[in-house]
Amino acid sequence: MKTARLLLVDDHKIIRDGIRALLHDVPNVRVVDEAENGPMAISLVKKNHIDVVIMDINIPGMDGIEATRKIKEYDSSVSVIALTMLGEKGNIKAMIEAGASGYILKTAGEEQLVNAIISVMEGKYFFSDEAAHTVMMDMVYEQEPKNKKSSAFIKLTDRELEVLKLIVEEHTTQEIADALFISTRTVDAHRRNLLQKTGARNLAGLVRYALEHGISPTEL
Repeated sequence: MKTARLLLVDDHKIIRDGIRALLHDVPNVRVVDEAENGPMAISLVKKNHIDVVIMDINIPGMDGIEATRKIKEYDSSVSVIALTMLGEKGNIKAMIEAGASGYILKTAGEEQLVNAIISVMEGKYFFSDEAAHTVMMDMVYEQEPKNKKSSAFIKLTDRELEVLKLIVEEHTTQEIADALFISTRTVDAHRRNLLQKTGARNLAGLVRYALEHGISPTEL
C-alpha cells in the first residue's frame, strides 16, 4: 500500500492529537494536516494532496455530512471515513449517501481505525461492527412488510444476487470470481448489469441499494 496522506477533521484538538498519536508509528500512514470545521476541511483538501479524510460529523460551520459531500464533488478519489460518537442509522445512511467509504465510532480502538484506512486505500468499504449491525440489521422497509423483499430485487437473477452479496461483503473482483468459480470478466459483466438494473452509479451506490432495501448479506 502506498503511503496514505490523511486529513483529520474534528473540532476538539485533544481528539485530533489523540488520533495523530495513535497513527504516528503506523507504516504507510501519514497525517499531513488537521481541520476543526467543515469549510476548513474542504479548503485543505483543495490545497493539499489528501488520500483519506477522517471526518467527525458534529463539527461547526458545516456538518461532516455536507463537508463529505462537497469533498467528494471536488475530488471523488478522496476517501472519507466517518469517526464519530453518532451511531444512529440516519447518520450512517446520510454519510454513505454523501460518499463516505467508512464509518466507525469513537469507541473503536487503534486496530479498527488502521483497518479502515487500509480498506479505503484498497478501494473497499469499512464499517465498525456497531455501525454495520445498525445498518444491515435494522434498516428495513417502513411501508412494506418486513418479510417481503423489495420488488426491485425480483428482476435480479440468482447469480446477480450472489455477486451483490459479495460486493456488500467487500470482496474484490478476483475474490468474487474465485468464490463463484467464474472469470473476472463475468464478474465485471454482472456488476455492470447490477448498476444498470439498480440505477446505481458506482459500487457505493450498490452498497446503498442493498442497505436501503433492508437486505443484509446473509439474506441475499
